[in-house]
Amino acid sequence: MLRERTLYSEPTFDSALAMQLKCHRRLNRVRGPSAIIIANATGRNKRPTSKGVDLRARWENISESMTTAAWIVLAGSFLALFPSFGLIVSIGTLQDYWQYHQLAGFSSRDIGWISGVFTYLALALGICCGPVFDRHGPRVVMLVGSIAYIVAIFLLAECKLYWQFMLCLGLLAGPAAAALTTVGLAVVSHWFKVKRGFASGIAMVGNSFGGVVIPLVLRHCFPRYGYAWSIRILGFVFTVCLIMSNFLVRSRFPPSPDAKKSKIFSLDLFGNGAFSFLTVSVLGIEVVLFGSLGILPTYAGLSTDYPAATGFYLIAVMNGSSCFGRILPGFISDYVGRFNTLLVMMVFTLVVMLAIWLPFGTSSLAALYAFTALFGFGTGSWMAMVPATIATLSGPHHFGQYFGTSYFVASLATLVCIPISGELIQSVGPKALVGFMCAMLFVSIFTFAASRWFLLGRVWKWSAIA
Repeated sequence: MLRERTLYSEPTFDSALAMQLKCHRRLNRVRGPSAIIIANATGRNKRPTSKGVDLRARWENISESMTTAAWIVLAGSFLALFPSFGLIVSIGTLQDYWQYHQLAGFSSRDIGWISGVFTYLALALGICCGPVFDRHGPRVVMLVGSIAYIVAIFLLAECKLYWQFMLCLGLLAGPAAAALTTVGLAVVSHWFKVKRGFASGIAMVGNSFGGVVIPLVLRHCFPRYGYAWSIRILGFVFTVCLIMSNFLVRSRFPPSPDAKKSKIFSLDLFGNGAFSFLTVSVLGIEVVLFGSLGILPTYAGLSTDYPAATGFYLIAVMNGSSCFGRILPGFISDYVGRFNTLLVMMVFTLVVMLAIWLPFGTSSLAALYAFTALFGFGTGSWMAMVPATIATLSGPHHFGQYFGTSYFVASLATLVCIPISGELIQSVGPKALVGFMCAMLFVSIFTFAASRWFLLGRVWKWSAIA
């Protein structure tokens, strides 16, 4: 079976040497990782060739991906993404509540700027957090981000005015979430290689889990305990998750000398056609994903036939179905290729939007729930697979730089997509909004296909190495 090819070269897996490595794995473990000794066919030990060294490194990559330490780190990543990305994908729930309570005098567009700034900074500032992770590891970034994020959530419970929401959620929680999401995704690329797509999917289930739990908790707590204590309850839950995550997350590799010398933002990365087109594609993905998440409760409220709590449940259904979208396509991608899998899922999501959301979104509640479940499955794969495709281009030692640079550009979409969606839905109606989303996704599919074309050496073929 073909293994995924990355832009950093690797030797072809040699079965004979692999068998030798398997036979002498226990011996080399006893001697320690620095004692790279391979027995030759006559039984004598000799120093390995460069191919043998590379093959052993690859073998360690495969075997260590299944160790207890790797799965412990993956659990820590899950717990970091639950409060950070989980709140990002649930932001429409808070936005809808503010519109009818604390910020009743503001339009959807104005309130959308709070969500937009929060989401933008949470993704864009990966350009700073990523290189810091590459140079110093996860500990400092994770600790500072956790403290700032917890403080921001408890302060959010006290907010009553527009500028207070912008300051606490946008300008404080946003950068803190950037630190948590960057570390949570970057450590997966350190510990998993062969099963990277599957592992990324499991980590991003923390995102989906947060997207299910947070709206339901708020839905039941708002009428019982009020706004302030509802947010404090979330704050206590987030505190427990982040304390555990700080103990579980650690780096596998020491900081590389190249990472310490590399620039935080390098335009040289855009000289790579695959990376450039992938970044443009991710920008379109962010418009569709976060624009939909931010406006879906408001969209449901346009129909007088839908219950008032429909928006809460739509967000929960969407994030619940995205759990399957993160795991199943991620597992398949390790066998058929990460670019291939993501391309298929993007086309699938576009078909769902055109066939269900566009014609039936405001006329049938059953159709809207069906669309939300299928849309969540499709977009769930996006959030899991995009970091895996970036890791395909970067390798583990420079993932932070590549991820941060890509999302610094792509996250510009999150700054404006929610306010634009709010303006479109109020000025030209819901169908025009859906048409705009479909057009953005079509452009994103085209540019992603171009990225894949560059990855395969400017040829178009179906190959499991992409």
